[in-house]
Amino acid sequence: MTVQFVWFVQIKLSECPLVFRKTLAVLALLSFPLPALACGPDDDCLVETGNYRISMPEAAPRGALVFAHGYRGSSRGVMRNMALRRLADEYGFALVAINSVSGSWNLRYSPGKTFSEGRDEMAYVDAVLDDVIAKYGVPAGNVYATGFSEGGMMTWTLLCERGSRFAGFAPMSGTFWTPEPAECASAPADVVHIHGTADPTVPITGRQIGQSKQGNLNTVLAMYRAHGDYRDAGRETLDTMTCEFARNPEGRRLDLCLFDGGHSFSVARLRQALDWLTQG
Repeated sequence: MTVQFVWFVQIKLSECPLVFRKTLAVLALLSFPLPALACGPDDDCLVETGNYRISMPEAAPRGALVFAHGYRGSSRGVMRNMALRRLADEYGFALVAINSVSGSWNLRYSPGKTFSEGRDEMAYVDAVLDDVIAKYGVPAGNVYATGFSEGGMMTWTLLCERGSRFAGFAPMSGTFWTPEPAECASAPADVVHIHGTADPTVPITGRQIGQSKQGNLNTVLAMYRAHGDYRDAGRETLDTMTCEFARNPEGRRLDLCLFDGGHSFSVARLRQALDWLTQG
């Protein structure tokens, strides 16, 4: 048997020492392409400007739930929430935990940030979505976005700038930093916003942090109502929330659900939002 290398040197293996033959065998194995490293809920999936983690349902995914963590959070921490993972499974969704740089999203006017020098979060999310759709067979038209606290701010930013890439949004306990945007680039979308009436961390009217200030939820909702021509469509008192509904001429929803409490995340409240968003 003769082995031929790319530099056209031919060697008869029978005439080579045993150690050399073993070395050639290793080199031959290395010449084949290696499979991509596996990723999932316990290991990072890599994209050009960052990483994310993903938990898949048992069957082929019917869609995906993209979750943005709060301040000092991480995709690793999101995946530790087994109740959230079970919720995604109930819908047949892949749970996609996007990951900030150093525990904080690069959002316009946020404290301690030089926005123009930080990561382009919209380009990062575009890369994550493209990766998830290509590698895991997630239907591109059935992806929902949600997030809590600073992750709620990230969700509102996605809603305003990448609305067409998602089927619906459920931001929780966060909107924007001031000044709030006067308009959104994306077409009107389906939104259910959830917030605690006694939230001391991200109050409905916002809170000053250093030179920055959190946005006023009522200002943001008024802007988005005008953006999509949403009109009042009633209210409903549930076990855990009181919700005010609005609809626009295209049937899009803009709902505000308030609960008596502070800065807390609830899978049960998110489930209600997803029920409305997925059922139209």
